Amino acid sequence: MDATRIIAIRHGETAWNVDTRIQGHLDIPLNATGRWQAERAAQALVDEPITAIYASDLMRAYETAQAVANAVGVDIAKAPGLRERDFGAFQGHTFAEVEATQPELALRWRKRDPDFSPPEGGESLIRFRDRVLACVDQVAARHPGELITLVAHGGVMDVLYRAATGQGLQAPRSWDLGNAAINRLLWTPQGLNLVGWADTQHLETNTALDETST
Repeated sequence: MDATRIIAIRHGETAWNVDTRIQGHLDIPLNATGRWQAERAAQALVDEPITAIYASDLMRAYETAQAVANAVGVDIAKAPGLRERDFGAFQGHTFAEVEATQPELALRWRKRDPDFSPPEGGESLIRFRDRVLACVDQVAARHPGELITLVAHGGVMDVLYRAATGQGLQAPRSWDLGNAAINRLLWTPQGLNLVGWADTQHLETNTALDETST
């Protein structure tokens, strides 16, 4: 099977990114900067031979994908499997608030305990990773030899990078997950391989926040 080429993009900035407020599955729109970032990413991809676009169904990712779709003339398919990790009761709070009110749980989160699920229905890292990679396998297998775009979230980008480079779930992060950065991977049935990461040249007149709230 020919490899599927993937362009993976984190959504543009939201007001909650600026506030370091945890978004998770809450549906937060792009702010003005985020809409600008989405348009810049779209223009950077206008000449790419993209045949399909898959996006998380959360507003911030779908809005970003819409800008790309308008630029390249390809419809968007919603892929709920590309949603951000569900942070349960942590959603809507800042990192600092969680640490102040639930320090023991915050410590497990900070240590990237792969089995830890935030209270009130949150996902563990293992469950989140498996959900994301199953979705990527499913959609990429439809497009051998083609170039597709995935538009999702910081946590999803982190899963893709770790899978493509063999980094474990608990490995400290040393790679960027900036808003509207362009990341490139190859997919085969054997897994993902990294081609290029965190290209932000198209955002050179603005600063893309790294993933601190998702």
